[in-house]
Amino acid sequence: MKKTLSLYTLILQNFIGTEPVQKVKAGTILFQEGDSVEAVYLVLSGSISLGRVHMKGKEFIMTIMNSEEILVEYDLFKSFPRYYFSAKTMTDCDILMIKREAFENYLSKDTAVMHSLASWLSTRYLKAQMKCQDLIMNGKKGGLYSILIRLCNSYGVSNEDGIQIDLPLTHQELASLTFGTREVIQRMLKELRELDVISYDQMKFTVKNLKYLKKEVDCQSCPLEICGLN
Repeated sequence: MKKTLSLYTLILQNFIGTEPVQKVKAGTILFQEGDSVEAVYLVLSGSISLGRVHMKGKEFIMTIMNSEEILVEYDLFKSFPRYYFSAKTMTDCDILMIKREAFENYLSKDTAVMHSLASWLSTRYLKAQMKCQDLIMNGKKGGLYSILIRLCNSYGVSNEDGIQIDLPLTHQELASLTFGTREVIQRMLKELRELDVISYDQMKFTVKNLKYLKKEVDCQSCPLEICGLN
């Protein structure tokens, strides 16, 4: 996370006094797939999901961004770029909106920031590769286990029962994260509850046996900056 936060901090310090901070309610669409790129977003607080809607209407969540994250979801330095995903706030958020032209001008004029951006993009690429590996090699069940592990790394809070994922999630949202159906995910979650691996209360999951999940997916114990949901 050190490199990611370094990039975030550099951008925040440069733009915090010149660009507006928006207070956005939960459930707000920031942009849709195919929209023209108008801004880059810095998440000051709250959570935002990035995803796509299949032509049959099913929604897929590709990733969840939380505070101190950057939404750069387009081809940098391209003429007339468009967003490849949709972004929706999951909670109330404070967001710094930076005009695309101003953001790209800042990158092109500061070598240190460009280096930080290259490192940040490299980490995001590795995350995407590892997510694909988990889904391809381990199937739907392994995909669910992998997402639960990533949620623990990104949102986990230790308590007497295990690791509580401090992010409210419905079964449908978890299904969207694993690219499965709600019925299949509910069945697999029921199995995990019966094995006393997880519990679920007030829309929050608690992982009571993280070692079990890691063993089932042959976890490689990647660094936290790689094995996260963001």
